[in-house]
Amino acid sequence: MTTTTLAVLVPLLPFLGALAGLLLGRTAPGFSRPLAVLPTLASLALAATVAASQGGGGPVDAATELTPTGSVPIELALHIDGFAALTAVVVGTVATCVQIYSTGYLRDDPRYPSYAALVSLFTSAMLLVVYTGDLMVLLVGWEVMGICSYFLVGHYWETPEARAASLKAFLVTKLGDVPFLIGLFALAADAGSFRITRILGAVAHGGIDHPTLISLLLLAGVAGKSAQFPLHTWLPDAMAGPTPVSALIHAATMVAAGVYFVARLLPLFEASQAAMTVLAVMAAVTMTGSALAALAQDDIKRVLAYSTIGQLGYMTGALAVADRGAAVFHLLSHGAFKALLFLAAGVVIHAAGTNSLAAMSRMSHLRDRVPDAYWTMTVALLALAAIPPFSGFFSKEAVLGVAEHVVTGHTEHAPGAAGWIVLLAGLLTALLTAAYATRLWLLAFRGSGTEAPDHGRQPLTMTTVLWLLAVPSLAFGGFAFRVLPDWFDGHDLTPTLTTSVLGTGVALVGGIVTYATWRHTTAYAARVPLGAVAAHPEADAGQVEAEAIASHEPAYGDIAHAADPADPGRLLLGRLHRHAAVGFHLDAVYSALFVRPVRAGASLVRFLDREVVDTYVRGAGTLPRWLGAAVRRAQTGNLQTYVSALLAGTVVLAVAAVLVATGA
Repeated sequence: MTTTTLAVLVPLLPFLGALAGLLLGRTAPGFSRPLAVLPTLASLALAATVAASQGGGGPVDAATELTPTGSVPIELALHIDGFAALTAVVVGTVATCVQIYSTGYLRDDPRYPSYAALVSLFTSAMLLVVYTGDLMVLLVGWEVMGICSYFLVGHYWETPEARAASLKAFLVTKLGDVPFLIGLFALAADAGSFRITRILGAVAHGGIDHPTLISLLLLAGVAGKSAQFPLHTWLPDAMAGPTPVSALIHAATMVAAGVYFVARLLPLFEASQAAMTVLAVMAAVTMTGSALAALAQDDIKRVLAYSTIGQLGYMTGALAVADRGAAVFHLLSHGAFKALLFLAAGVVIHAAGTNSLAAMSRMSHLRDRVPDAYWTMTVALLALAAIPPFSGFFSKEAVLGVAEHVVTGHTEHAPGAAGWIVLLAGLLTALLTAAYATRLWLLAFRGSGTEAPDHGRQPLTMTTVLWLLAVPSLAFGGFAFRVLPDWFDGHDLTPTLTTSVLGTGVALVGGIVTYATWRHTTAYAARVPLGAVAAHPEADAGQVEAEAIASHEPAYGDIAHAADPADPGRLLLGRLHRHAAVGFHLDAVYSALFVRPVRAGASLVRFLDREVVDTYVRGAGTLPRWLGAAVRRAQTGNLQTYVSALLAGTVVLAVAAVLVATGA
């Protein structure tokens, strides 16, 4: 088979697996697991073959016109360069691990067949986005992922929090997709084509008339899909879905699509200094805000959700300083250790037996009960905190390094302000990331909360996947920074001394300070009974936070509680903790600015419809009804009455005729 044929099969196989799973799920549920795992595994093997064939050389291009449009053509096109080839391998790897893991995690779930089929469809859509060379075909995969996320996040639809989270994810991402679609059409109108290669050619020759406007419109869609400020609020709530879905969305599919899209069209964004600056500001606010929010969360999955938002901020930050190699390097590295973090968290939750016990303050003695999750999550957290020699150090250092190059004037592809913004925000986020990673590890595995009942050992399919993902989380970065430049644009990804020392230094400071604070708070909690702590004035903030979470975050209202005296995040954040715990009230702001006015408008329309329009409609029917009632009264059924009326009418007509004749 040719490389083109193999590439077509990569997204096609999971799609066929999804179709077969949906058709046979009810009639032959025994086939659900093979139909979930085998097509995805075969797709991974083909993606690896395509990557080996491409080999970091020239891109593989192929196209055929889908249908005559009379204007801008829409083509089934492939454009596989080094970025696409490696990203597809990561997507296939994570998707295969999630499907294998899910066979154990959801083994007793009656809706597993539909779940597995949707995961396969999700994977197929992302692979289509990665390989396609036409923006309209990319949009198809983009929107299919949105639909799949709606159903998968709402998998536990019996619970109101899952229904609310799925609807929120759908609506917020659609809010960004509207300007995104307008931007795509404007871009195609300027370039005369939806083909990515032709668009980039038009950009190189100055053929795009409105690069700033188009770039900003496209960034709105990227912000929604990749959960960047200000459209990031859907991602933490999406934790109401099954944990393997969280791993898939966060590590390799939906949220990575926006970053990958900007990487594909980066020359377009480089054509607008304003767009690059906006992208840098968006990345900086996303990074620092999400890291602060992660430091205040009690639910382990919400910590990881905010962590994903922050790491995506690093990727968009690298794009803001015009280096897609560093951005995709961190995307690949992040895909491995973030999938591992979520799947390890799933083992922890599975051991407890319920999603409601994901609160870290309630965890106890988990190190001995889930040793596989303990050791693999430790590896992943070290990678997340960018501690050498784990993979996250090399990829995050690549981002900081290119920001430093912009600051020192070694590149002119990005404005200097963008370099300063990304560098300073990146260093601050590195400090906060190490802090919340250390806090998660301490509270989850060395906490002294209420011990949940032991539900036995986890299935082998779950624990095996953890160790498989631990390998790239540990070893990927050590050789990738030497190999990846040949697959990407040739930009050097070797760590630089200045940012390596600064990044590692602030990470170590964040981890050490958090550990020391935890030791201090643990010693204090041991001396003071919990009841006395609840009565302490400092606990009032915790109670306010608990009430805020319970009222504003229904998905996690059942785990809100008074101040935990052993939580170092509370002491580190101080008064900021209460605001960070609820995402700095962005949902409340959006509710006041958008939700309440829309509901008020809907109430007004309903009032006008019922009280004004319906009144006229009812009035139009009332007059004929009254006339009918009057005529009905005359219909007595008495023959004598009818004859008398006939005679009376005859007399009246006769008299009238005489009067008329006399008058004439």
